[in-house]
Amino acid sequence: MDSGLYLIFLATTVMLIMVPGPSAITAASQGASQPQGKAFFGVLGIACADVLYFSLSATGIASLIIASATLFALIKWVGVAYLLYLGLSAIFSNAGPINLSREQKTSRPGKLFYQGLIVQLANPKALLYFSALLPQFIDPAEPVLLQLLIMGASCLLADLLVYSAFSYMGNHLARKQLKAWVVNAINKTAGLTLIATGIRIAMMEVKN
Repeated sequence: MDSGLYLIFLATTVMLIMVPGPSAITAASQGASQPQGKAFFGVLGIACADVLYFSLSATGIASLIIASATLFALIKWVGVAYLLYLGLSAIFSNAGPINLSREQKTSRPGKLFYQGLIVQLANPKALLYFSALLPQFIDPAEPVLLQLLIMGASCLLADLLVYSAFSYMGNHLARKQLKAWVVNAINKTAGLTLIATGIRIAMMEVKN
């Protein structure tokens, strides 16, 4: 695999992950409300969702999903409903799923992992991204499987590092003894961001 092409792929992927979205907000909120060792399970859930989308794209199944309007619509609307639920919970509930608070409440690792996994799976943009991206960086003259393994491992590592950074930032903000109105404003902003993302996904169409 050409090193220059690989670096472009890696930089593009990292920049995409660094753009704040539902998964970044989830990682930050878990970092704020959980001990850092426990919060990592949420990050791992997000990364596993991306691994699944990457694998689907690499095996060509993603193209079949995107080609099927019914199947894609099902994925899209489940994702929209879940994101709207998270956003509304954050806005109207003091104990919503996106809650930056100084008080740490230890949750089960499985619950944190599941939340991270579902939030990321609820956004089919990742599926579209990998489906569009991978063919641009694969050299058919080189072993394709090896190239996919390298890119897949790179995506996994980038996910773990970037979302762990979001988790740490959430923990740092929560420990800063923020006033109640500031915490409330952050929660409301996070909720509105999730709702806006859900609306954007609802408006998303696949062009044939």
